[in-house]
Amino acid sequence: MHYTYRTSGTCSTKIDFEINDGVITDVAFTNGCNGNLKAIGKLVDGWKAEDIAEKLSGNTCGFRSTSCADQLAQAVMEAKAAEG
Repeated sequence: MHYTYRTSGTCSTKIDFEINDGVITDVAFTNGCNGNLKAIGKLVDGWKAEDIAEKLSGNTCGFRSTSCADQLAQAVMEAKAAEG
């Protein structure tokens, strides 16, 4: 299933990805640090939502209390809950 997550507190404004049986693919960030965010998407492609959340949750960016990676962790867990 396709999932879109609107980010908060980051330079990226949304994250799109596919989730099927808790497995995340095709991660694409809108705005933000283009090269770094493309790399994150490639690195987590095929990972389970729980594994992404475990690795990336709580990651901060500069003075912010969140980051694009942290937002991805939140997004995949929200999508997993919505998936059923």
